[in-house]
Amino acid sequence: MKILLLVQDEQRVILDKLYLAIAAAVEACEIRRLDSAQQANLRRYFRDIDVHSYDRIVLFLRFKKEIRQRRFLRTLPNLVFLEHDAYQNYIPCKYQGTFSRHYAALPWVRVISSGSEVVRRLCAEGVDAVFVPKGYDQQAMSNLGQPRDIEMAFLGSIKSQAYEGRRAFLEALREHENLLITRTASGDEYVRTLNRIRFFVSADVGMGEYMIKNFEAMACGCVLLASNQGASENAALGFVDMKNVVLYRSLAECQNKLRQLRADPCLANDIAQAGCSLARASFGYDSIAPRIAEALRPPLRQPVIRRVLGIAWSVGWQ
Repeated sequence: MKILLLVQDEQRVILDKLYLAIAAAVEACEIRRLDSAQQANLRRYFRDIDVHSYDRIVLFLRFKKEIRQRRFLRTLPNLVFLEHDAYQNYIPCKYQGTFSRHYAALPWVRVISSGSEVVRRLCAEGVDAVFVPKGYDQQAMSNLGQPRDIEMAFLGSIKSQAYEGRRAFLEALREHENLLITRTASGDEYVRTLNRIRFFVSADVGMGEYMIKNFEAMACGCVLLASNQGASENAALGFVDMKNVVLYRSLAECQNKLRQLRADPCLANDIAQAGCSLARASFGYDSIAPRIAEALRPPLRQPVIRRVLGIAWSVGWQ
């Protein structure tokens, strides 16, 4: 199988190792990094590309640029979207419902999404959707075995509209607990800081799926305190409350479990170790990339073409 993988040349999260792992998991893969202008004009970018020479054309680009080019996207064969933000389709934000409308206009396209419940809902809408969770760079993220001098922290952004629930929860928790909310540079500083944290508070409140930071914190040996995204999501990931993660649905539940963990350091250590083991076994790019490759292999739906007055129109799929 020969893949053309188009990705963003600049992202908030560095995913280069994921792209290389995907390339290693298929027979042939050409990775191209598109800048903002190239993403905004895919028709021009594809002008000199023989699209029929690839078994799959995989787009992992800015969604807001993709949706403005739907007419051109309908002309690309063997098209697959790799998507980490489709959870926004089902939460109050500017993209609520937009993913559904986009995929409905391209019913033959496969969507590989990082949310189990998101995939279930998309499939119910008739989308060819496959679940593969987010992951982390197992070569960069690890438990360094150093002393943890920060009891509780969150590292990351709280400014986006999609993160309003995250910000509200973290600020409420900080009123009662000694919680550090900060950001670091990517790379070594981020890894070293995660390794200083005892309890990592992941407040993906109302998002419906778990963000990358959950897996990174687990891999670095933190006790992960995560906003509970529901039974189906937990089962899909192997998350077991008070065994390999600590799940909460409210501020009070989070504080109650914190008190329990502080009173029982052995339990906290066991959860951290089990979470780290789960992350290493299931969520490194070396585990995630083969799952993406397998999601690409089954035959895609094919568009049904009708010609009206000599003009070809895609009117459905088969």
